[in-house]
Amino acid sequence: MNHKDIEKKWQKKWEEKIPSEGEKLYCLTMFPYPSGDIHVGHWYNFAPADVYARFKRMQGYRVFFPIGFDAFGLPAENAAIKRGIHPETWTYENIERMREQLKSMGCIYDWSSEIVTCDPGYYKWTQWIFLELFKAGLAYRKRVPANFCPSCRTVLANEQVVEGKCERCDSQVEQKEIEQWLLNIRNYAEELVSSLDDLDWPEKTKTMQKNWVGKSEGAIIEFTVAGRSLPVFTTRPDTIFGATYLVLSPEHPLLSEIKSEAENPAEIEDYIAESRMKTELERISETKEKTGVYVKGVTGMNPLTGEELPVFVADYVLMHYGTGAVMAVPAHDLRDYEFAKKHDMPIKRVISSKEDLPFEGEGETIHSGDFSGMPSEEARKRITDHLEKSKLGERKVNYKLRDWLVSRQRYWGAPIPIVYCKHCIKEKDKKTFIEGEEHAILPDENLPVLLPWVDDFNPSEEGKSPLSRNRHFKEAMCPRCGEKAERETDTLDTFVCSSWYYLRYADPHNEESFADKKKIKEWLPVDVYIGGAEHTVMHLLYSRFFTKALRDMGHLRFSEPFLKLRHQGVILGPDGRKMSKSKGNVVDPDKEIEKHGADAVRMYLCFMGPYDQGGVWSPSGIMGVKRFLDRVYKTEVKKDNNKEIDGLLHRTIKKVGEDIERMHFNTAISSMMTFLNEVSFMGVDQMRLFLLLLAPFAPHFAEEMWHNMNFKGSVHDAFFPQHDEELAKEEKVTMVLQVNGKVRAKVEVDAGISERKAKKIALKETEKWTEGKEVKKVIVVGNNLVNIVCVE
Repeated sequence: MNHKDIEKKWQKKWEEKIPSEGEKLYCLTMFPYPSGDIHVGHWYNFAPADVYARFKRMQGYRVFFPIGFDAFGLPAENAAIKRGIHPETWTYENIERMREQLKSMGCIYDWSSEIVTCDPGYYKWTQWIFLELFKAGLAYRKRVPANFCPSCRTVLANEQVVEGKCERCDSQVEQKEIEQWLLNIRNYAEELVSSLDDLDWPEKTKTMQKNWVGKSEGAIIEFTVAGRSLPVFTTRPDTIFGATYLVLSPEHPLLSEIKSEAENPAEIEDYIAESRMKTELERISETKEKTGVYVKGVTGMNPLTGEELPVFVADYVLMHYGTGAVMAVPAHDLRDYEFAKKHDMPIKRVISSKEDLPFEGEGETIHSGDFSGMPSEEARKRITDHLEKSKLGERKVNYKLRDWLVSRQRYWGAPIPIVYCKHCIKEKDKKTFIEGEEHAILPDENLPVLLPWVDDFNPSEEGKSPLSRNRHFKEAMCPRCGEKAERETDTLDTFVCSSWYYLRYADPHNEESFADKKKIKEWLPVDVYIGGAEHTVMHLLYSRFFTKALRDMGHLRFSEPFLKLRHQGVILGPDGRKMSKSKGNVVDPDKEIEKHGADAVRMYLCFMGPYDQGGVWSPSGIMGVKRFLDRVYKTEVKKDNNKEIDGLLHRTIKKVGEDIERMHFNTAISSMMTFLNEVSFMGVDQMRLFLLLLAPFAPHFAEEMWHNMNFKGSVHDAFFPQHDEELAKEEKVTMVLQVNGKVRAKVEVDAGISERKAKKIALKETEKWTEGKEVKKVIVVGNNLVNIVCVE
């Protein structure tokens, strides 16, 4: 069968519409950035996801499977600067190209619901949501230390800095204090952690989000420094008797009071200035040496022991986490231990253990006064109770999560819809004004604030937005008093645009609201979301925050955007390395389609390995898939069914259906290949059922064969087959179990038993012969022999 003859034909004839009946299923893949070409990594996200969507539709679900483009952001702007063209031109040309590539896959996307985040009709509602967050007190402007990329000349969120470098251009990131807009995501820290348990997400992803939010339960303890109060947060109040010094963050306000009393104020000032130049990730890196300065002549005091404690200022302590001060217990904390060794500080063990110091685990308290001799968990409670009773401390929960910095000093983004008016400075409307050097008031209701076309969109050396040079954009009229005002010239982080796009798909052309409430109720939340794990602590976390905030503002009636989440793995080049143009190992999917056809590419991507792991692209592998499709086409079809084939076919139907449901696409295809290897012909109805299994994977091929055999309608409108339990019953075989080569038992098992299950059964059935011995190896030979090798 010539793929070139059939693929375009069926793509033109198909009109994928959402069925009007059936249980709704909102299936969504993370939308692509319009970089210019759909690469094979995009295909690996989209094609297997389409297999799943087609499968669910054939099961009778009312599947909603939209697509769009995440179109604002730095990559388009940098590419446009490099090529000397406008970002808008670059972006829309790429979108047109990518639309055609996406359609060549044969996916069942609902193109009538397409969204493009740089379209004014879309970012009007991005700006509206920003203002809703502002009214709710969740958006604010403040002068804060920020990660600044000198190459991209813009601020980056913490999540966009990888090992101290810009994730986009790999430049070393600097610290700058800049007036920025932030979103108060910390307000939702507890719920962002607690509601993860109810989600059908990979456990690793949930753990990464929990770690990023960084919930810590402990206590605030009132130490004193130079007679002044110093609250210190700790998760281990049970170790307070082992505190041997105190450490303040370079930003701690107490330093401005006590440094004049210190014997080395200049040294302290120099260290504080040096710390300002470091990024947060540099400061907390476990691989870098801990630095700090002793505050000479100033001491603190332990509230439980009355002992005097030396005081240091060190940049491994962060002002925004806890209270910006720590009680250092070097015997039971690695950072404190390393710092103590460097500065020759005492190290006092207060938790017993046979392990070397620093010991960070649990044990029995020692050298802890009245709290000695008890388990450390109990000591934490007892000491905290005593602190609260003595008014020396209180229980406290802290979070590492910082508010989301959303200002970007670049051109290609949604303008922040705020104007600043000096004439309204005396007004005191809390919903209108922001604390700061100037008061900012809300713009009028005529959103969107349009991004103007500018010829010079290069960022400035000073890190100011290109819009700050556009007088026509910058000058505005205050909608409250009618006097001259100035627009905000920063644009929004592109992650703001993508934090709500799944809502807009439900009603993409609505000009009155971001989406009609009835349509939101009909389709949301997303039932199945598929995309890369690299978005765990950015897009996925931000989308959850937006959903919860919009819920609390009365716009949504659900709390989580994505009920089920699955990640695809990474495809490596034919040489086993990550694909890159410089290595010459990039696979061009367009060329593969031209050579082998879209169906062969789709199937190979599904077959090459477990979907969540990916694999190495193999030219011979895709040829194997192509040969499989050719064999299906050439399989002899007889009028009557062969009953001997029915059992194997129904076991295949069962396996393929279960595997697609679990997104085990590779083993589903393997089952179909195994079936075809076992048969030399099929009956007409058997071929009909087999084509239904094949249809989600190879939609063009299956449709062509379906019509060639004169079956009614479209193969994609038929129901996915259900297996017959009686016919699908596995035949049984006898499996011999050996221990060190001696037969110890025989058990009856399914002929198709997996290796993992065979090992499990063998170990259980031979326990009395392996008890007290070390199992070195378990060897499985087919489905009829397992040999367990063990030693005394």
